[in-house]
Amino acid sequence: MKAIQIYPTDNVAVALCPLKAGEEIVLENGSVTLQQDIAQGHKFAVQEIAEGQPIQKYGYAIGIAKENIHIGEWVHTHNLRTGLSEEGEYCYQPSIQPLEPQPAKTFNGFLRKDGRAAIRNELWIIPTVGCVNGVAQRLVQQNQHLVQGSIDGLYSFGHPFGCSQMGDDHAQTRKLLAALVNHPNAGGVLVLSLGCENLTQEQFKAELGEWDEQRVKFLVCQEVEDEFEAGSKLLAELAEYAKGFERQEIPASKLVIGMKCGGSDGLSGITANPTVGRFSDLLIAQGGTTILTEVPEMFGAEAILMNRCVNQEVFEKAVRMVNDFKQYFVSHGQVVYENPSPGNKAGGISTLEDKSCGCVQKGGSAPVVDVIGYGEQVKTAGLNLLSGPGNDLVSATALTAAGAHLVLFTTGRGTPFGAPAPTVKISTNNALAGKKSGWIDFNAGSVAEGEPLQAAGERLLDYVLQVASGTQTQSERHGYREISIFKDGVVL
Repeated sequence: MKAIQIYPTDNVAVALCPLKAGEEIVLENGSVTLQQDIAQGHKFAVQEIAEGQPIQKYGYAIGIAKENIHIGEWVHTHNLRTGLSEEGEYCYQPSIQPLEPQPAKTFNGFLRKDGRAAIRNELWIIPTVGCVNGVAQRLVQQNQHLVQGSIDGLYSFGHPFGCSQMGDDHAQTRKLLAALVNHPNAGGVLVLSLGCENLTQEQFKAELGEWDEQRVKFLVCQEVEDEFEAGSKLLAELAEYAKGFERQEIPASKLVIGMKCGGSDGLSGITANPTVGRFSDLLIAQGGTTILTEVPEMFGAEAILMNRCVNQEVFEKAVRMVNDFKQYFVSHGQVVYENPSPGNKAGGISTLEDKSCGCVQKGGSAPVVDVIGYGEQVKTAGLNLLSGPGNDLVSATALTAAGAHLVLFTTGRGTPFGAPAPTVKISTNNALAGKKSGWIDFNAGSVAEGEPLQAAGERLLDYVLQVASGTQTQSERHGYREISIFKDGVVL
């Protein structure tokens, strides 16, 4: 199969490999002779398309023809424009289909005192202010001897904030960092402060709420003579506590998995994203939880998710999430639809609608059970929507803070970064998987060569259970662990 017409009513098809002008391409509904070369992931017309007519892919409009487009012609940014605007009204038209029950699977993880599962048993240092990032890094370097037995690693998560912030930005930083402290993958956490920052230790403790004094320790650097001696002592106490946890068999229903994409291409919505969607359905069908974020990359496809909301209340939360993000763009003088990056366009994505319709494939077909805010943690099993931007590191950090044990990250272009939670890179195409084997953990490019999506989803579920049981991702092997915090306002 060289090309695919995703939905019977689509007036474009997508090249699954590079195609040459003059080739006759056989599709399910007939054949098309190409008028131009078509790169992998790019679209070509399978019908005559008049200027002003909607261009359909995935069964949805992904834009408007700028000119008359003939059968076999390349369809991209030169002859296709967005149909989006800042305006949008939504009506709840429920389209909810229950999932088929799936046999229960298990993984070997850690069971915390509060009943939550974990897939790693690590020691984390969380700086409350950027001024102590260097101290945190040095403490990590000096205390690697603590990584032994059931302790999987010692990491710090530096950031530039915690001071010189006001209002919502200050609150978001405090909330996000507190959520990371509460993450189950951290068997022990050292909260590292300077002592004179805006984000005081008292504020942070109030945000944190109740905590286990054996699992969470606090150090204010200005209050001790030697912060490295004091920090090392506290880390040793945390290690002594954390090493009491051992891997044991745990139901897969306790897993919480984040889902996002980055460096997308024209195959993202055909191979990797729907593979993740099948995985999501399989996990949820046995009681598990998944989280979908990147709100600006839902624009143009948001109704697909909204109509799967389990009730009117969840629908209204989804509407608020989308409209608030649109208002965020407008308040900064930006249009909502100027999203696809140069790399996205080179890979075959033409408009934000094109990108969004592919992006939401990661949500599978499960009902949407809840919508949560930035820095909030998941409370309901099933498919959750998380308010957050499309930026890779910001949204992957938000997924971790929401409670994701690991993050599934689909990509057609490739990227090496890792979130605080293990980050599984899923290739949309075979070429990327072969070229960047040091970045890619799982190849969904096989779907373009005929592997059924259901089989790919089942294969991904098996791999996720391996990672949950201790298999390291490529980003973990390379030590790539970072956070990025969403900000909007001024820096003092």
